[in-house]
Parts: sequence; structure tokens; C-alpha cells
Amino acid sequence: MRDFLLQFFTWWNGQTLGTRLFTWRFGRYVGKDEFGNKYYEGNKTSYNLPRRWVIYSGYADPSSIPPIWHGWIHHRRIDFPENHEHKNIFDWQKSHRLNATGSPDAYCPNKSKNCQDIGYRLTGEYKAWSPD
Repeated sequence: MRDFLLQFFTWWNGQTLGTRLFTWRFGRYVGKDEFGNKYYEGNKTSYNLPRRWVIYSGYADPSSIPPIWHGWIHHRRIDFPENHEHKNIFDWQKSHRLNATGSPDAYCPNKSKNCQDIGYRLTGEYKAWSPD
């Protein structure tokens, strides 16, 4: 019931009611990536290209789209990615990770000025100055 009500008031927690109806009416399910995002394709637009969209699993974060699906959703490839294409081609490639900015997992180079006080910003140990 909670998720149903959130569809009316929030767009960042997944699909809204309008998106759900549009997907049900016009969408054709294409596939799912390793993060649980679902990809759909619809009718052709004025540019004679099919409309493509993603339904995020959880918080709507565009950085959660893997590179192989990013190419598909932006019409850089015609066919949709297969499951075996998620593997890294070269040894030096790393797996796709979600954006960790603002979290304790964020990348911070050694001896960076921003890294020294990251504990204060994330744990709430900061005490504001008051003129009293």
C-alpha cells in the first residue's frame, strides 16, 4: 500500500502512476541489467527511432545504468544487450559500480584535503559554533 501511494507523490523512488500506465499500454519489455533496472521499448518517434526508457529498481539514479545498456538506450546500438555481454572484455576493465558520491564509499585520493574531514561530514560528529 505504501509503494502504491508513493507513486502519486514521488518520482525518485521508481515509476509514477503515469509511467506505470504508459509502460503497460505502450511498452515492450526488452531486458534487465545486473542492478535490477528494467528496460522497455515503445513506438517509433518523429525521428523514426523507437522510444526507449528504463524503470529503475529503487532510487532513480542514471549512473546505475551499465555502459552496455547506456549505449542501447541512446540508440548507439540497435539490438539489446544479451546476458553474456555484461562480462568485461579486457583484463584491465572493472565492473560497473553505482555512483558513491557523498557516501563513505566515495573515492578519495591519499592526502586529499577533502578526505581528512570526511568522518565529520558523514558521521555527524561536527559541532557547530554558537556565539553563546
